[in-house]
Amino acid sequence: MQTAIADSLRNTPVGREADRILRTCVHCGFCNATCPTYQLLGDELDGPRGRIYLMKQVLEGQAPSSKTLLHLDRCLTCRACETTCPSGVRYGALLEIGRDMVERQVRRPLWDRFMRRALLAVIPHRERFTPLLRIGQWMRPLLPPAIKRSVPVHQAAPAWPVSRHKRRMLVLEGCAQPALAPNINAAAARVLDRLGVSLIAAAGAGCCGAASHHTSATEEGLAFARRNIEAWWPHIEAGCEAIVMTASGCGVHVKDYGHLLAGDPAYATRARRVAALTKDLGEILAGEELGALKSVVDTSLKVAFHSPCTLQHGQKLNGVVEKVLRGVGFTLTAVPDAHLCCGSAGTYSILQKSLSQQLLMRKLDALQSSRPDVIATANIGCLAHLATGASVPVRHWVELL
Repeated sequence: MQTAIADSLRNTPVGREADRILRTCVHCGFCNATCPTYQLLGDELDGPRGRIYLMKQVLEGQAPSSKTLLHLDRCLTCRACETTCPSGVRYGALLEIGRDMVERQVRRPLWDRFMRRALLAVIPHRERFTPLLRIGQWMRPLLPPAIKRSVPVHQAAPAWPVSRHKRRMLVLEGCAQPALAPNINAAAARVLDRLGVSLIAAAGAGCCGAASHHTSATEEGLAFARRNIEAWWPHIEAGCEAIVMTASGCGVHVKDYGHLLAGDPAYATRARRVAALTKDLGEILAGEELGALKSVVDTSLKVAFHSPCTLQHGQKLNGVVEKVLRGVGFTLTAVPDAHLCCGSAGTYSILQKSLSQQLLMRKLDALQSSRPDVIATANIGCLAHLATGASVPVRHWVELL
């Protein structure tokens, strides 16, 4: 694609990166074939190719409009288009640049601004999110059915195994997951304990920063990243061999810390090291001898696995978790259109509720088509979203182990 980046951007790091990405696009349109919003809406501007043209116009100096903002907002950032693209266009990176530029030039309606600020004031902050969730759970029996489905039943936090092994790994506690599903990290700790690894949660670490980053609160997202690096660094220096991610949405973001903080001389080197050490739990277990698990796992369950977009498209780990589950003896059902997003996509299920619900119904039809006993997934956002409409239990896959 030929470009004419605006003079004010041409020689900046952002402008050069955007120009490189744009020039790899050959307009083929293969991306639209796997874009969930293009499939729903049939509008060229609601597919990757159309959005690329919109961003190209802004980068070349054309003023964006509320229409530009609308079509960029509707993108799930699922990155299925990247998996499909034969030219290797880094659409996700371009979208972050484009959204940030448009956000600074187009004023959102008052309600939209309020919703985004409210979400960012609560969700990334565990000390705020948890008590508000507990209030909702306490009131759950009194809520209308439509709202009740979106409030998960309260789970008591289970005990972790005592740290006793020479091999040690860090785990990201995160922001929403400890309140919504505290058993996930505890289950990961129990599984790794049986394999001779102690899992450690570092005091002071919290939200990965993805929620802020993807809603154009870039500096806030970077502050979360720096805080995590500070919390993890003493453990890394003491020999922790990996940073384990049990939420693929967090994993794909932390793996990008090296890029996000490349221009920060105080953090660039450590950010690259953190990114290199970060592994999805599936990557960790795929490299371990799983014999110790087989004797304690009930493999009679028929499992439908939903591979989150952040796992299969963002981290390019499609099939890794499935291999682990089959390796310990589970039967996995066929899932039609497994590459498509469930509609969760972080805050998307709140900010783009109509589109999100349509994608949810399509995904549940596909997951439940072979009558599984349980739906398993690898990301807390997908888990919570799927659970609002599923007719079978929805669990994190490590809980099955």
